[in-house]
Amino acid sequence: MTVPGRYSYGPYHDGPDPLAPPLDLREALDQIGREVMEGSSPRTALQELLRRGTRNMSGLEELTRRLWQRRAEITRRNRLDGTLQEVRRLLDEAVEAERGALFPDPSDDARFAEAQLDALPSSTAAAVNELSEYRWKSETGRENYRKIRDLLGQELMESRFQGMKQALQGTTPEDVERIREMLSDLNDLLATHARGEDTERQFADFMTKHGEFFPENPRNTDELIDALAARAAAAQRMLNSMSEEQRAELSELIGQAFGDPRIAGQVAALDANLRALRPGEDWESSQRFRGQDPLGLGEGAQALQDLAELDALAEQLAQSYPGARLEDIDLDALARQLGEDASVDAKRLAELERELRRQGLFERTSDGSLRLTPKALRRLGEVALRDIVGRLRSRRGERDTARAGAAGEPTGGSRQWQFGDTEPWDVSRTVRNAVLRSASTGRREVRIDVSDVEIMETEQRSRAAVALCVDTSWSMVQDGRWLPMKRTSLALHQLISTRFRSDALELITFGRHAGTVDIGELTALEAVWEQGTNLHHALLLAARHLRRHPDAVPVVLVVTDGEPTAHLEPGGDTWFNWPPDQRTLAVTMAQVDALAKLGASVTVFMLGEDPRLQAFVDLVARRSGGRVVAPDLDGLGTAVVSDYLRGRRRA
Repeated sequence: MTVPGRYSYGPYHDGPDPLAPPLDLREALDQIGREVMEGSSPRTALQELLRRGTRNMSGLEELTRRLWQRRAEITRRNRLDGTLQEVRRLLDEAVEAERGALFPDPSDDARFAEAQLDALPSSTAAAVNELSEYRWKSETGRENYRKIRDLLGQELMESRFQGMKQALQGTTPEDVERIREMLSDLNDLLATHARGEDTERQFADFMTKHGEFFPENPRNTDELIDALAARAAAAQRMLNSMSEEQRAELSELIGQAFGDPRIAGQVAALDANLRALRPGEDWESSQRFRGQDPLGLGEGAQALQDLAELDALAEQLAQSYPGARLEDIDLDALARQLGEDASVDAKRLAELERELRRQGLFERTSDGSLRLTPKALRRLGEVALRDIVGRLRSRRGERDTARAGAAGEPTGGSRQWQFGDTEPWDVSRTVRNAVLRSASTGRREVRIDVSDVEIMETEQRSRAAVALCVDTSWSMVQDGRWLPMKRTSLALHQLISTRFRSDALELITFGRHAGTVDIGELTALEAVWEQGTNLHHALLLAARHLRRHPDAVPVVLVVTDGEPTAHLEPGGDTWFNWPPDQRTLAVTMAQVDALAKLGASVTVFMLGEDPRLQAFVDLVARRSGGRVVAPDLDGLGTAVVSDYLRGRRRA
């Protein structure tokens, strides 16, 4: 009963934690985008994200590491002779106490009893069996021998029924009879099931009669068999992991369980039934235990069961089998082995993967592979452009650069303000939005919120035709310039598609050959080992693009780290030579001159410090009226965007 005004606090179990931080899809997408731009496929990039995790979430690799660490702790910390050691200790105490009780007794019976004790075999099991009919004189000896039988019974039952040892503390003869009867009824149930007969009624009667022995509350015979077989197989693997002498000792001792050999016989029959019903369980393997902490039969069976569970979890986390999904991970087992935090991380990883797919950040192509959707590419472009805008704004003396292109003729329309917009506010519509929003919430006071702001749409008085030519030769990959090149292209594409929609952007890649690509193709472009820097072909494609837009301001931007080593022959074949052939340089410069006639100056962003490259790009700049920029890799995007805006301002 809940008392009014009183509150209770505890773990939240009813679905997802409502106070848990939301999944950060932005960070996830940024990581995936980086992997894709470095040459990974979207599928591989997604798998890499799940493997590494995020700042606030352990990945599959970390969870797997913790699993193997837990596994190593079990095998390196323990050994499996705990029951044998405890029986030996109790036996030695019993014999010593018995000798102390017999010593003052002058009778022949006492001397005969001492002779029996002196003649006990060195084997623990043989000694225990030898004393099964011995009439103890000392109370300690009698009690210890009873403890040995109870211990063997408790350990035997615990090795087959988890949690049984605690329930059997202080076992009475009536308890032993109930256990024997339960085992007999259980074997009858399994035998009926093995014959293929319906056991629904028999199972219900069995659980009504013996349900106290099964706290896991199985719902049918198959669930009961599954639970028992997993435990029995673990007990068998524990025996397999012992030395031959230890197994022999235990096998002989088990007959003394609870002082009733019928118990051991019923357990042996149970093992045979379970092995026949579940042959797929691991009954044959073994483990090497190298520690110092002794484990009893029940603890040893639990250790082997934990090891099997850890191996299964490692396979689930590896996700290497056909049709693998993160939903396959057994969260309850993970929580048992590594704690609730590991289970929460695995669950959130599955939610992250599901949410990335649900929000349309991936799409499947005709060949079944994954690729980033336009929505995802826009997100990556926004991030790249935001970084560049931040760098531009931080430049001293260039504060107006971030506002370049904002001015223009008002169109009479307006739109909601978005981050990065610098157009003037539409004050009347902004105030109107604030009034309507405040009225809808019943507030008298009017305050302008960011969501109320509308800006005037403007129409640019000029447009530009932009050709961005990016070097995709192997040296760009080898020297770490691949990712900055792609991020630069993304940022420029995002800027033009959102701020200067009337501009026409052409993305041109050039290695041994040149070609036009869309932003998705460029983002997913994989590095290919090929020799050749065919700037001549790239400039031909740039000129074709400029001719298609004769009314636009021509802007040609070239990002390269090497001088031209290839060109197109009149027949369309590619000529390659290293060091650069004079014909290659001549036809490339002829194409620079052709661009100059179209009014286009060529800006070259030189990556590297090769003197020959420096001499070549200086010549390009002089012949085209352009310039040379030598940015570091971090500043490449800023330099390209800044030069694009500079070129537009020429109008």
